[in-house]
Amino acid sequence: MPTELEELVEFLHHGNTQIRQIACENLVGFSTAQPNLFKRHQLLPVRDLKLLVRDYTPIAKNALTMLINLSADQEVLANLADDDTFLETLFTKVTNIKEPNADDVSMLFANLIKSEKMKKLLTLKRRVPEPVSTSPNAMDQLMDCFVKGAEGALNKNATYDYLSYVFADLSKSKEGRAYFTSRQEYDGVVPVTKLTVFTEHQSSIRRKGVASTIKNVAFDIPFHPTLFAEDEGNLLPYILLPLAGPEEFGEEETLTMLPDLQLLPPDKKRDSDNSIIVTHLETLLLLTTTREGRDRMREVQVYPIIRECHLNVDDEDVREACDRLVQVLMRDEEGENGGQPGGTQREHDDQQVVELF
Repeated sequence: MPTELEELVEFLHHGNTQIRQIACENLVGFSTAQPNLFKRHQLLPVRDLKLLVRDYTPIAKNALTMLINLSADQEVLANLADDDTFLETLFTKVTNIKEPNADDVSMLFANLIKSEKMKKLLTLKRRVPEPVSTSPNAMDQLMDCFVKGAEGALNKNATYDYLSYVFADLSKSKEGRAYFTSRQEYDGVVPVTKLTVFTEHQSSIRRKGVASTIKNVAFDIPFHPTLFAEDEGNLLPYILLPLAGPEEFGEEETLTMLPDLQLLPPDKKRDSDNSIIVTHLETLLLLTTTREGRDRMREVQVYPIIRECHLNVDDEDVREACDRLVQVLMRDEEGENGGQPGGTQREHDDQQVVELF
């Protein structure tokens, strides 16, 4: 005899809309409390939920919430990531500027990207969803949703902030970094350069995902010159501003700082999330891998900003990350002032920085 809950799950595919809606409303909590309830009969309830994503808005929202919760299970995750028809449904929704559940779809994408199978997004092509994007590439479409849709500018019901977690996960792989560092044919822009403007965004979710993506891209050492170049990536000010507070600097230090870092207002605040500060510090450490990178960071007075960050942020991880960066910036280069070769230390430093997400 099936239990009452098991009977309730069976109502997910009932022909009556009201019954489906009541079943969804009552089952949402059990998608976290009793996830195995949805794995009966070869994941039949999960298959029902995938269909309900296309149902009426309140039913679809509850179905998406349950799939977000259930996708923490590896078996469910594999089922969802394998289903190309279901993924097309998600893309249709996330690129629809009138879709009320677009942020829920973004959250589900952020979970699905944990599956290795989702690397197929890097090569996936689909219909062009004008006016959101003019590219047939799925990744370009997600990027356009994220960039154009910040703060409800594209879809009044959505911010697309959780797509930053998709980018962070994809950028951990070599193939993913290749996308973020390659100029795209449809708009002539390198994708990672579209993300840097969000390092001081009001959404901590967006800031965290963007910071992690930038850090992962910084593992691509041949791409460093592009990141440094003011007419291309111009990354330094976007990373340093979240680390800077209202502190004043001496004239000698200020004169050679980047223009964006000079004369900051007295109410300037550092990023409120210390984990994001650590991520930016580790990105800077990665950018010291080359002599050119170290010289550039010394030239624009990165050290004083890191010094003040160390002094004013009461967090052990932040201070440790500051210390490691300062050790690299302040040491003598090989052959200068009796300095010692830095190869061994650099290798040690790189081993301590890991890709995020």
